[in-house]
Amino acid sequence: MRHLAVVDLGYGDAGKGTVVDWLCATRPVHTVVRFNGGAQAAHNVVLRDGRHHTFAQFGAGTFHPGVRTHLSRHVVVDPLALAGEADHLATVGVTDALDRLTVDGDALLATPYHRAANQAREIARGADRHGSCGLGVGETVAYGLAHPDDAPRVSDCGSPALLRRRLTALRERLTVELGPLDAPPVEDCLPAFTGFAGRVAIVDGTWLAGALRAGTCVFEGAQGVLLDEWHGFHPYTTWSTTTFANADSLLAEAGQPGPTRIGVLRLVTTRHGAGPLVTEDQTLPLADPHNPTNPWQGRFRFGHFDAVAHRYALAVAGGVDGLALTHLDLAGPELRICRRYDTADRLTPGPPGDLDRQAALTARLLRSRPLYDDPPADWAEAVSTELGAPVVLTSSGPTADDKTVHGPLLTHRR
Repeated sequence: MRHLAVVDLGYGDAGKGTVVDWLCATRPVHTVVRFNGGAQAAHNVVLRDGRHHTFAQFGAGTFHPGVRTHLSRHVVVDPLALAGEADHLATVGVTDALDRLTVDGDALLATPYHRAANQAREIARGADRHGSCGLGVGETVAYGLAHPDDAPRVSDCGSPALLRRRLTALRERLTVELGPLDAPPVEDCLPAFTGFAGRVAIVDGTWLAGALRAGTCVFEGAQGVLLDEWHGFHPYTTWSTTTFANADSLLAEAGQPGPTRIGVLRLVTTRHGAGPLVTEDQTLPLADPHNPTNPWQGRFRFGHFDAVAHRYALAVAGGVDGLALTHLDLAGPELRICRRYDTADRLTPGPPGDLDRQAALTARLLRSRPLYDDPPADWAEAVSTELGAPVVLTSSGPTADDKTVHGPLLTHRR
């Protein structure tokens, strides 16, 4: 069978959650596999009866009975945030979310110490904040890179003595570096983590291969390609690979072919937090109730459709089989399309890891100005032409009923 992968070709918030929910509503799906990011994801799903949930770590197909969530080793797992998310799902009628969850034991464990350190660093940047969500995901990854043999992992939750040693070392190292942390003592944290191990299924890397053989899986990405740790506009990026790369590697390890690739785009190019947004226009009469201003990221920013940035994201991601174009209900005479900047009409990806090059690209983008064309008569056709990929799904509202299929790639299968 051909599995599916959903990736955001912008700065995040393009509608991955609503696309994954629609996929799970229109075909039998065994498991939604999360393959990057962590608790900072915010994938909004609204049902036709008005129920709403912002999916952070659970897969966005969880409203559909029987659809499982698997957190792969590439996810930064926050058990405390997971418990809160499960509680909210229960209030909207999903009482078995934890029963349908599996977590790879090799995944890094996010803790209150990572969160406190993340927030302390962001506050210290003052006006030069990077736009972090303040949840400690990047801090968890950074600590894992610096101390690979001592970083807390999900499997440690089942070994209290080992977990205590690793949490103690973590807290002490970060305290030496940053001063006292606004976080509870290790002994106060241990019961929550050990309780997590007793409540969910912690599995090894072989579990996913069985799920992939059992039925169709949907790989749900987090954040957006323009925030990618290696190809995004440094330093305003995430500590995560946001392309299809992790999904491809997980499938290859299981002896499976690559997935059907779906790239998600908003009709309006948006960004939550600091960093380049060349087409930003503060006169656009738009708001997003699911993305309010917050103390860490700041305001949610809106811009005209940026074909230059999205062409770059497509090149970085290695192309897609089809595009999902969301928020078509925002089309209007004031919304224009940017096909080129005053500095370039195309951005060229560089080798991964060259952050000096990416920082120079960021500086260039902050100086660039958009050149606009009038809104097209048919947005889906225009986007397909500009990006060289077919639009296979359009969305004009938050629910699965608001989706329209174009062509055979995503034909309903139920």
